Amino acid sequence: MTARRTLALFAALCALATLVLGLLVAPYAPGTVDQWAANSAATLSPGLLNALVLPTEPYVLIPAVVVIAGICLYRRSRRDALLAVAGPFLAIALNSWALKPAFDRWKGGTLVYPSGHTVSLVAVLTVVVLLVRFKAVAAVVSVVLIVCAAVGMIGLGYHYLTDIAGGVCFAPAVVTALRAALSPRRAPEPSTG
Repeated sequence: MTARRTLALFAALCALATLVLGLLVAPYAPGTVDQWAANSAATLSPGLLNALVLPTEPYVLIPAVVVIAGICLYRRSRRDALLAVAGPFLAIALNSWALKPAFDRWKGGTLVYPSGHTVSLVAVLTVVVLLVRFKAVAAVVSVVLIVCAAVGMIGLGYHYLTDIAGGVCFAPAVVTALRAALSPRRAPEPSTG
């Protein structure tokens, strides 16, 4: 299987997971897992929770995207620079304008499934994992950042755990689909007979 097809398959599976999870949780009140996560995170101090949410903030993510795109342009990789900017933008736009209204899950007067904070963070982290040489290290650091941000968002009452899980599934779906679309197509080999 080519890398392009692998990316497309991964994107499709992530999108399917977002859809299935949304259908299971969006129309209903928070479940046992959501309640457990909220109760556990509520024991942490507000200062710590605010610090944990920092990686999801636009004033952190926008400069990160600019730096990533700048490095790609410096290395003369316009496709990667386009992915660095368009991947997160497209994921955030689709989430805000299509998924959240479609799933219609509310918390505190705000649409929450999938989590926009999570989609923003995970989209940027997915770009990083796709572009760096040391993918395993980037993946481990990404998981740590996502877990910390999730604890912060739940503790501050921004989202339910299942909203965050939906964002974790949706962002890579968009970014990897875009990466597959931007990947150069191999020219067909001429027939030998």
